[in-house]
Amino acid sequence: MSEEEIAPRASPEEVGRLMRLATYASVTVATMLILAKLLAWSQSGSVSLLATLVDSVLDVLASLVNLLAVRHALAPADREHRFGHGKAEALAGLGQAVLITGSAGFLMVESLRRMLSPVAIQGHEYGMWVMVFAIVMTLLLLAFQRHVIARTDSTAIRADALHYRTDLLVNASVLLALGLSRWGWPGFDAVFAALIAVYILYSAWEIIVRAFDHLMDRELPDALRAQIQDIALKHPQVHGVHDLRTRRSGTDTFMQMHIELDDHLRLMQAHAIAEEVEAAVVAAFPSAEVIIHLDPQSVVSVEARQEP
Repeated sequence: MSEEEIAPRASPEEVGRLMRLATYASVTVATMLILAKLLAWSQSGSVSLLATLVDSVLDVLASLVNLLAVRHALAPADREHRFGHGKAEALAGLGQAVLITGSAGFLMVESLRRMLSPVAIQGHEYGMWVMVFAIVMTLLLLAFQRHVIARTDSTAIRADALHYRTDLLVNASVLLALGLSRWGWPGFDAVFAALIAVYILYSAWEIIVRAFDHLMDRELPDALRAQIQDIALKHPQVHGVHDLRTRRSGTDTFMQMHIELDDHLRLMQAHAIAEEVEAAVVAAFPSAEVIIHLDPQSVVSVEARQEP
């Protein structure tokens, strides 16, 4: 998770609604593009068109995996899963990475075969118009996914958006390859397909790294941790914060911290302060679950205040 990422700003109900809409939109767009690209490939025989067709087929499979994962991840916590089901998103991301890697291997083999045995491309115009259509639809979907990610910070939707950002480059490459072939440079078709395969592998690696961080309970970025501490320290009766621990599970954020209070406070007073700090943190991180431990200021050592 990068430093510039921010906390989810939508309510849990809005998060669920947006994530479901994003998965439905993704499946719908990918299905439309498969039909259009299948017709274009049957007309042209272009290997770069085949590359983007295979990529769109995998997008549908990945989007269906996302749809199922999002439904599972949004299910409320139960007796067997006290922290919810959010890590289903990261598992879906790993599944997408496997699909992407397989598609890249297939495209690499097919492009090498075409380099050794070139095939003339037919129906350039139809293929080029299909690529323009694919680029427009992909841009519209990415705009919606960007909105959903900004509101939910969903790992699954972010992985899906990475697919479609890859698709945007793929479609533009195919459009250029078809144009070059039409103007007497057919060899670029197989070359572009091979370059697409390499880029797809790079995209798969990005998804694997993000999903691995999620599954291994990586801490939130330093900027967000500092924001959490600042919120707690704004309370006039909180003298210090230490042992802050954070992790993500789907769209949920789990935080635990120790706050330092005056020694003389009664239990009910200390409890009220903890409730106020928790409310302030949840106001900034709507999907957060916060656990606060109370420490008398006099017993907190210098070492305890240092972050691990």
